[in-house]
Amino acid sequence: MPDLILVNENDQPLGRAEKIYVHERGLLHRAFSVFVFNSRGELLLQKRAGNKYHSAGLWSNSACGHFTNEDLSEKEVETRLLEEMGLQCPLREIFAFHYQTRLENGLMENEIDHVFIGRSDVAPRLNSEEASDFAYVDLKKLRRNIKAKPKAYTAWLKIIMAKYARNTLECASRG
Repeated sequence: MPDLILVNENDQPLGRAEKIYVHERGLLHRAFSVFVFNSRGELLLQKRAGNKYHSAGLWSNSACGHFTNEDLSEKEVETRLLEEMGLQCPLREIFAFHYQTRLENGLMENEIDHVFIGRSDVAPRLNSEEASDFAYVDLKKLRRNIKAKPKAYTAWLKIIMAKYARNTLECASRG
């Protein structure tokens, strides 16, 4: 398992550390979240596999991961989407943000999360080690679902939906 890239508040690399060590101590690191929309503007969600070391069995965005190269390569993000969902499509970064949260098992997220979007009408082919299910949902319905059952969704998806969905993601979902 590759080490995570530790960064400062300006997203400048400081070094590397092992993934579980980083999450046990809540060290600031670089990550990405992928949002794939179909031609109807619906977001592809994945249900995280039950064997994940945190947030297992929760609904989340299309794919996510940690950069292993310092260059913020879209290619690396596209590779992760293929690994998790068996899906290929061009991706582009639309924003980055910093968030911190304590997870259900005592681990902590402290990430600068780079958010990428893409478009595809191809059905995903799930990697069962990463995801156990998928669904397409429009963003308004997703916001209602998160309000009704917040414990069913990952922390980062809830943050992104609360802070960025009404403007950035809704515009992106329309093309």
